[in-house]
Amino acid sequence: MQETGILLLIPSDGTTFSMPQAKPRDPSTPRPANQRGAARLAAVQALYQMDVGRQTLEDTLSQFSAVHLGREIEGEEYLPADADFFRQIVSGVTRSQLEIDPAVDTALADSWPMGRIDATLRAILRAAAFELLKRKDIPSRVVITEYVDVAKAFYEDDAPKMVNGVLDQVAKTAGRDNEPTKPAK
Repeated sequence: MQETGILLLIPSDGTTFSMPQAKPRDPSTPRPANQRGAARLAAVQALYQMDVGRQTLEDTLSQFSAVHLGREIEGEEYLPADADFFRQIVSGVTRSQLEIDPAVDTALADSWPMGRIDATLRAILRAAAFELLKRKDIPSRVVITEYVDVAKAFYEDDAPKMVNGVLDQVAKTAGRDNEPTKPAK
């Protein structure tokens, strides 16, 4: 069966109704999260918890897998997340932190070393830098856009702009600034 972009609803009496395709998304409204986006958000939350709460990697992965991914907690609905991708990010940041932190620190302004920035921003930058440095299969523009969106979930001020600038610099330093924005034909 080929998808046509039209949803057919078939009631029990056999009558068929067709609904028009959804309207294009207004660029000024936030994009809905996908499973990888939800995994990125959960990874940032887990990294924050590990940083502030001094939890181990195993405890954090276990807690988030059992409780946070795709469930309702205290009235907050968590979107279904790609659990494997979540684990890759959190484990990867932990494993590669000695490479990630200097890369982020170099991209930050001299007066704002990694240890001086807010723990949430630190988690966002670490997760994104992991993807930029270690996941060459994911386009750098996708990584940067996704983590700027994560920053917007936590901050209303200039923090998302700062995240964009720092991640752009990390991408350039990693040699990922000349990636094509669209796949070659």
